Amino acid sequence: MSDFDKNASNAQAYLSRFQQNVTGHFINGKMFVPEGAKTSTNTTPVDQSSLGEVVAGTEADINQACEAAEAAFEQWGNVSGAERKKILHNFADKIVDHAEEIALVESMDCGQAIRFMKAAAIRGAANFRFFADKAPEANNGLSLYQDEHTNYTMRYPIGPVGIITPWNTPFMLSTWKIAPALAAGCTVVHKPAELSPLSAMLLAEIAQKSEIPDGVWNTVNGMGEVVGKRLTEHPAIKAVALVGETATGSHIMRQGADTLKRVHFELGGKNPVIVFDDADFERALDAVVFMIYSLNGQRCTSSSRLLIQKGISEKFLAALEQRVRNLQVGHPLDPNTEVGPLVHKGHFEKVMSYMDIAKEDGATVAVGGTRLTELGEGNYVSPTLFTNASNSMRIAREEIFGPVLTAVTFDTEEQAIAMANDSDYGLAGYIWTENTGRAMRMARHVESGMLWINSENNRNLPSPFGGVKMSGIGRDGGDYSFDFYMETKNVCIAHGTHKVPALGKQPDKVNQA
Repeated sequence: MSDFDKNASNAQAYLSRFQQNVTGHFINGKMFVPEGAKTSTNTTPVDQSSLGEVVAGTEADINQACEAAEAAFEQWGNVSGAERKKILHNFADKIVDHAEEIALVESMDCGQAIRFMKAAAIRGAANFRFFADKAPEANNGLSLYQDEHTNYTMRYPIGPVGIITPWNTPFMLSTWKIAPALAAGCTVVHKPAELSPLSAMLLAEIAQKSEIPDGVWNTVNGMGEVVGKRLTEHPAIKAVALVGETATGSHIMRQGADTLKRVHFELGGKNPVIVFDDADFERALDAVVFMIYSLNGQRCTSSSRLLIQKGISEKFLAALEQRVRNLQVGHPLDPNTEVGPLVHKGHFEKVMSYMDIAKEDGATVAVGGTRLTELGEGNYVSPTLFTNASNSMRIAREEIFGPVLTAVTFDTEEQAIAMANDSDYGLAGYIWTENTGRAMRMARHVESGMLWINSENNRNLPSPFGGVKMSGIGRDGGDYSFDFYMETKNVCIAHGTHKVPALGKQPDKVNQA
């Protein structure tokens, strides 16, 4: 039996229970399907076949989850940091125990190649371990000394929080949001993406079997316009963390305005990778290919704009074209597959629409741009490279969110900065140059929440993660996550030496004379 056949067999075994039973909610420690609940069919992007029925949650379901989170908050918030550390480490152990199941289910649910998804559980467990270790210090603040007073700060959990996660890498991103919330002492209501809900339910199943108290973790399936809207409006929810589209972030901000909810948004991007003439050619080429064609180009930090200096543009683009042609497109469970099917038919059609848009704008479809009908009914698109493009074209300005790269040439450093910043987005950027001074100048002037110099997207959990402009609000990672999930209180203690102003006292007669 080949590795592909083995993966397919094991995946079917794991998926069979979802196909045979309606996937419901996880609220107050219980998995259940509400009586008379409506459902929707969850299909795999591999061939459009059914992965089972999923509950279409209602406002009542969200209300129940929010009430459970609110009731559990005081108990969980009073659990010591040391105890939360132990609980979350045990939770991470259970994630590792289910690593194969998580990887195979997620590959079939969202179309990501198994070569990338097999690390999803390990990364998710790492998220929990990192924040577990930080839980004992979550409440810590600062000591601020004055001559006559000493101020100190302390942090405490903000309350129940809503977490809304996307369909592209749902398991890892769910852990990235939920782990710091729990470590901070918050309770959680999680709304997974309706297009890829299964790994979120695997996560909820692990939570049910863990030492996390009932009501601390709740997961509600359903559509954004129903359960997502109510979640962001519910008065018990004190903060909302979203990974998703920019338009969704705008909706959530409006919906949460009446209750003054704190928001953290990781939104869209049109991230530039800027390659100068003096770049390490092969390393830069590797990084350019990896950061747009891995994860099917469905990655918020993907470098979908290549800004290439004219001195090496011809040589670099020729090499790039060959690499794109060589990419292996196929079934996500095949270990040889580098690019799998796009998550959903609707998204597939959106990505395909840009092939005509590119031609209308005058760009060249150098590689790809076609439906791969030979692979069956799945959402397969050939990895695509647009050349002879300008920064004003829609293909260089709009987030396509697929295995599609737009190449634009530039002459000078100043021109590269201007082109990089000429965007509504500002999530990530990548700069390739051997000139240290130029790297420092670019880092200063490129408008982006995150920049990598001579590197692809290297993950560092303590570092701040987030964007500027239309790419988001706030930062994840390390203490930055606690800044969002916790309130900061200042306490001022007098040393007993300062003079307190006195008002309303009778004047001293001696002083009056």
